[in-house]
Amino acid sequence: MKYVIVGCGSVGAELALALRRGGHAVTLIDMDSRIKEQLDPSLREHLILGGGFDREILLRSGIEQADGLAAATRNDETNVILARLARLFFHVPRVVARLNDPRKAELYRKFGIQTVSPFSGAINRFADLLSYSELDALASLGSGEVEIVRVEVSVLLAGRKVSSIVIPGEVHVIALERGDKTFLPTSETMFEQGDAAHIAVLTESAKRLRAMLALP
Repeated sequence: MKYVIVGCGSVGAELALALRRGGHAVTLIDMDSRIKEQLDPSLREHLILGGGFDREILLRSGIEQADGLAAATRNDETNVILARLARLFFHVPRVVARLNDPRKAELYRKFGIQTVSPFSGAINRFADLLSYSELDALASLGSGEVEIVRVEVSVLLAGRKVSSIVIPGEVHVIALERGDKTFLPTSETMFEQGDAAHIAVLTESAKRLRAMLALP
């Protein structure tokens, strides 16, 4: 996977290292020429100096081929504009914005932007949201402890009961899309291929959910 990170402060730099450890390609963008010396040596060659709103800079970063973008500057308004720019004009499939003021979280979600507040564990939270593929994050609740995700039902899941992927207090199937209808399933409802499941999952339980769904 290829990711673009705008903003190379402590959050952006740590996120870049986490993604590289996961085997992903990362390009960083920052306006501050002094930031290069502060970066881990393994990241310096992947830094582009310039503004995140500069079209040429974004094109140089490979944004048109990017699987995700993290807007990780220290300014909330800058981050939301960058995130919307990436989604609406460059059609980046996964966009996450750093959010310092949690009171703005609901507004961001209305724009379809996932947010991460700089709390303990923020780097892992950023990386999880960016690297979701088959698990399509729809909403983040609270301070990011709970995710609502959407997943296409695979051949491996079809024919199994909804209860087969429920972990009390960690993972719950809250709705199913089937054809042109969406309904609330019971524990005995059977998954059918072509369904899309809406699942509430603790962020810390995402790996368990992936394992049950046989996702990478």
